Amino acid sequence: MVKATAGNNQHFRKEINIMKKALKICFITFISVTMVSAYSFAGAKREKFGTDKRHQEVARLKVKPSTETFKWKMVMPWSKGLLFYDIAVHFCDTVRLASGGRLNIKPFSAGELVPAMQTFDAVSKGSAQVGHDWPGYWKGKNEAFVPLADIPFGMDDEAYNIWLYEKGGLAMMQELYGRYNLVAFPCGQTGQDMGLFSNKKATKMSDFKGLRVRTVGWYMDILNNLGASVSPLPGGEVYLALERGVIDAAEFSAPAMNYPMGFDDITKYVIEPGVHQPASQCTVFFNKDAYDKLPADLKWIVDTAAKETQLWSNAWINGLDAEAISRFKEKVEIVQMDKDTLIQFRKTTHDYVESLKQKYPDVKKIVDSQEAFLKNFADWRTARGDVAPWPYETYISGKITQ
Repeated sequence: MVKATAGNNQHFRKEINIMKKALKICFITFISVTMVSAYSFAGAKREKFGTDKRHQEVARLKVKPSTETFKWKMVMPWSKGLLFYDIAVHFCDTVRLASGGRLNIKPFSAGELVPAMQTFDAVSKGSAQVGHDWPGYWKGKNEAFVPLADIPFGMDDEAYNIWLYEKGGLAMMQELYGRYNLVAFPCGQTGQDMGLFSNKKATKMSDFKGLRVRTVGWYMDILNNLGASVSPLPGGEVYLALERGVIDAAEFSAPAMNYPMGFDDITKYVIEPGVHQPASQCTVFFNKDAYDKLPADLKWIVDTAAKETQLWSNAWINGLDAEAISRFKEKVEIVQMDKDTLIQFRKTTHDYVESLKQKYPDVKKIVDSQEAFLKNFADWRTARGDVAPWPYETYISGKITQ
């Protein structure tokens, strides 16, 4: 009986020890969770920073796959020899694949269905359902199309993407195109243009006086204000004009776009940077009556395909630009405008754009929005600026900013 009681006591003591250990573990766990919770609460002095607005819109949206099929035509101002054409085709391919062939958009290059500069009107009137463009082509309809494409000394490709998708730019784009019975989406960002191919080494402001230049858009007026003589020659006429000495210098597009043109065969210099076009933005636009007939799932596919093309084109073109500029350097000298010249260019550009804002309310609305964004973004651009992704040897030599 005594042995049994001793055995029970020993067993009881073991259970007590187990319970003590369990309570100790529970206590430590409780303290840890409490401390973490207290720390998290103390650290979360503000609400979550930023929300995905689209999630709120689509959280309860039910989109059923449709069975309707559509065969549409796309017109554009691009010939098949331009990479812009490939960007337009890429969008059409993505839509076809994502929709399982239910929305099939056939691309037609410039002149196949309508002349290059009639694509806007053709889609607006419904002769074709889709178009691809560089918005600045339509400045004759409204000057405000230009800042949707580029502005001298304006936004770069990163800034365009943020402004369009997060700071109200897309709504402004769609409002302006909407006046012409069109629905538009950003669809092709090709980054910074190359500078001027030239037979004169113009790096100072005085060098531009009397310089005969080919360019278009707002840059044409700005250079004229600086004393240059500018002709807005079509792209197909630029080579002969340079070769025959009709003009001294010309810009056309990004390095990869310029390379097939062969300008380096007949010029000595490239004057950088391409201040006239820090970024080049394209759009895809739809006849509104046709677009409205699309079922919801195909509209989401169109939206997503445009964003995919925007991302892909930017990476594709910039990758090609790096290779093209290396090839150009084998034949021409790439020279940089000096700092004082760039500042004077910037001042002249500012005065010109301000004059346009006074004349055109639509220009003012869009440009003011872009400038407000750039000011808002400036602190972050400055804070991150000293870690430019140069090669190791370049960075340690002292060149740390871009």
